[in-house]
Amino acid sequence: WVTDDEHGLEADEEDDHGQFEMLEDAGIEVKDDQRGALMHNKFWIFDGHTVWTGSTNITQNGNFRNNNNVIILQSTRLAGIYAREFEEMWAGEFGPRSTSTLGQQAVTINDTPVQILFSAEDEVVDQLAPIIESAEKSIRIMAFSFTHDVLGAAVLSRADAGVDVMGIFETRGSETEYSELPGLYCAGVPVRQDGNPGTFHHKVFIIDDEIVITGSLNFSNNANDSNDKNVVILANTDIAAQYLAEFERRWAEAKDPDPEDMNCK
Repeated sequence: WVTDDEHGLEADEEDDHGQFEMLEDAGIEVKDDQRGALMHNKFWIFDGHTVWTGSTNITQNGNFRNNNNVIILQSTRLAGIYAREFEEMWAGEFGPRSTSTLGQQAVTINDTPVQILFSAEDEVVDQLAPIIESAEKSIRIMAFSFTHDVLGAAVLSRADAGVDVMGIFETRGSETEYSELPGLYCAGVPVRQDGNPGTFHHKVFIIDDEIVITGSLNFSNNANDSNDKNVVILANTDIAAQYLAEFERRWAEAKDPDPEDMNCK
């Protein structure tokens, strides 16, 4: 088991925690990243065949209060990709100093192409921006944190080109000068702030009703440059439909931003 130092092993000493102590008492070795940036992955590998991943922290709030998503992928080759990343972290490789194996992180599962990315070593934004810029019909966004200007510019350029763009942002932090929400709102893009009294924790793009980008990556500079995260990119209309259905549910309960908070000029 690999976890974060501050938000993993150190937090384990807080009230209502102690899960890592339980693991260690059972003889399960736990290591942390021993650094200031975040070990922000959320993935499990079972029997060298099944990978469980997404945005969900293994917490009470993550499972029962916050908006999250999980995807379960069954493939020995794909599990091997995640196992290789786990072994790098187990050996002490974290963040931008980790070994990138980007050219070996694509598989096809039942005719569905799947690409895996790991930050910070794979320069994830450089891989995601061209996918967003390739959108021809639609882009849907569900974002806990969206502050990366390159991704924001890619979305805005497609909206300017007539692509149907809609986005939901976690309310907390979405009105700051760093958030991409005000720029999109002021450009006339339909964007809303989430209606969950907890946390809107999704990190999702849905492109042209087919391509799904999901995982643990917040759309921010720190996520791209410093933290340890993983991204799944797949092309499958049936899976995309599931994510679009979640988007519609969350859109219905979300609210329009207050124009006075957007500071449009």
